Amino acid sequence: MKPVLLAVALAAAVALPLNTAEAAKAVKSADYTLLVQELNTGLKSPWGMAFLPDKRILVTQKPGTMLILSADGQRVEQTLANLPAVAAQGQGGLLDVVLDPDFARNRTIYWSYAEPGTRAENGLSGTAVARGVLGKDGLSGIRVIYRQVPKVKGNGHFGSRLVFGRDGNLFVTLGDRQKFTPAQDMAQSLGKVVRITREGRPAPGNPAWKTAGARPEIYSLGHRNPQGAALHPVTGALWLNEHGPQGGDEINRVQAGRNYGWPDASYGCNYGQPIGDKCRLGGGTHVPKFVEPLSTWTPVSVAPAGLLFYTGKAFPAWNNDVLMGSLAGQSLWRLRFNGDRETARERLLADVGERIRDIEQGPDGFLYLLTDSGKLLQIKPLGK
Repeated sequence: MKPVLLAVALAAAVALPLNTAEAAKAVKSADYTLLVQELNTGLKSPWGMAFLPDKRILVTQKPGTMLILSADGQRVEQTLANLPAVAAQGQGGLLDVVLDPDFARNRTIYWSYAEPGTRAENGLSGTAVARGVLGKDGLSGIRVIYRQVPKVKGNGHFGSRLVFGRDGNLFVTLGDRQKFTPAQDMAQSLGKVVRITREGRPAPGNPAWKTAGARPEIYSLGHRNPQGAALHPVTGALWLNEHGPQGGDEINRVQAGRNYGWPDASYGCNYGQPIGDKCRLGGGTHVPKFVEPLSTWTPVSVAPAGLLFYTGKAFPAWNNDVLMGSLAGQSLWRLRFNGDRETARERLLADVGERIRDIEQGPDGFLYLLTDSGKLLQIKPLGK
């Protein structure tokens, strides 16, 4: 059953008179008039963010720097030094950041990044996860806790979203590094979701794979380039989005021990082929061998990025809806589900013209977006 498309053609943005210097626009959605305000326009290829308990904002920048912004998002209060070296090229660099579930006690943060190879691994790179303790003077006790295996050549498909499960273990989404078949190879962690402890070891309760040589940290396989992930607020299950090739972007509910099909099944087509139903990989349909995606975008990719379930009070009509940034699509998508069935979707901010890299819900219930052009945007209902 096809979902209802609520609003693809949006009303033109209307400039509003403001008493501040920040640019702002009012944009219509199906439920609200949204005020889109630029809080900061001076960031450098920002990728991920996390709100600290005092409402300041941690922001990663692909070139390899991590910032602490003021609570209003407008000022850089601190640049965190001594981070491990990053392979800042193509899609690689400093990527996601999350707080430890016990941050109030241990002040620990985790971040993912494209790690360059050693001298013996010249020209290779891979996704890695590090952690450190955030103090007044910056980060201390920095340690790399996980490395994707193996490092390979290329500068794409690092995946790299970090999500803590309710049990305190860490999900890491890992792209296939544009190598295709390793996504089905259980001896490699390319094209996988892994689940690890906060020390970086395979988490207890991971699937007991029957494949010889399977890596014990692997939670699911057959992923292409998952760049958005979040826990469902009711079930606690991990959901993620991932890039298809030409079309075939997906939203999936990640289940332990399951195979999501890449590169053997996709509703997209390989690059260089004419777009259409006939070139879909494996015929498109995933079942019965693979897990069928909950949502897809065809025939053209929107390049999905940061993802969240909305649970705040500022947009009550959007309670538990999925909100997702997109890069090629330059939009914010809102999707509604009844269980695993998509029932509606709405394309927002298409006229703002930004590649939306990440989206987070702030402590105030408003939405905060990072764009590839270096902006931090705030979205709230007009009048609040």
